[in-house]
Amino acid sequence: MTAGTHPRPRLIATDLDGTVVRSDGTISARTTAAFARIEPAGAQFVFVTGRPPRLMGSVADAVGSHGTAICSNGAFVYDMHTHSVIDEYAIGTATLAEAARRLREAIPGIGLAVEYAHEMAGDELYEPWDWEADITVQRPGEDKLWSRPAPKLVGRHPTLSADDLLALAAPAIGDLVTVYHSNGLRLVEAIAPDVSKAHALTRFAADLGITPDEVVAFGDMPNDLPMLAWAGTSYAVANAHPTVLDAVGHIIPSNDEDGVAQVIEELFPA
Repeated sequence: MTAGTHPRPRLIATDLDGTVVRSDGTISARTTAAFARIEPAGAQFVFVTGRPPRLMGSVADAVGSHGTAICSNGAFVYDMHTHSVIDEYAIGTATLAEAARRLREAIPGIGLAVEYAHEMAGDELYEPWDWEADITVQRPGEDKLWSRPAPKLVGRHPTLSADDLLALAAPAIGDLVTVYHSNGLRLVEAIAPDVSKAHALTRFAADLGITPDEVVAFGDMPNDLPMLAWAGTSYAVANAHPTVLDAVGHIIPSNDEDGVAQVIEELFPA
């Protein structure tokens, strides 16, 4: 690690799952203690995650409600102190319906759903998975499914991998929405045009008068790449996707080895 060679940042931005959340689904005491150093030192702290707001309460509890969270890959901004959504960027209804039509044509057998801050609705083919264990996916019927703007559109296929789905979905709907995957099981995801982790983080930093060279970012998946490219200093955990490992200048120990905590400890000594 080379954290000690960089000036102390004004903003720390980190992905959650696969980056600071361990393989067993927990955030370690060491990582929690490292996060607690940031705000008292005068810096800002933001999670930048694919998780929806409904799945952030347990994270806020685990880390002591520090900082802000950019959720659903940039579609929401969530206040960790108050556990509330403070901003939202949704896909319009006409775009949702057209994207759904094209996905079904390009990827036969795909099940589709829309995700809101605290609920989900899907078609009859959409297969819930671990992320939806806390809720019941509503089945409102085709007409109602696309009748409300939604921050995220997701599709799960019975057999195709996330990489395979992205390869098919990107040319089919990439002109309508921002399409990506965050390593969900057989899952492809889409948010509104010009929405991404990088876009949301750029707005967040600009509102605070923070420039990219004052930002340190951590990630592990391809949907983190725009954020990692934008930040002045970027780190990938050792367990990151190969495309992420190839793109960053710094590789740190894995999520299970508290790599992010190790860097923060160097940046913000006790």
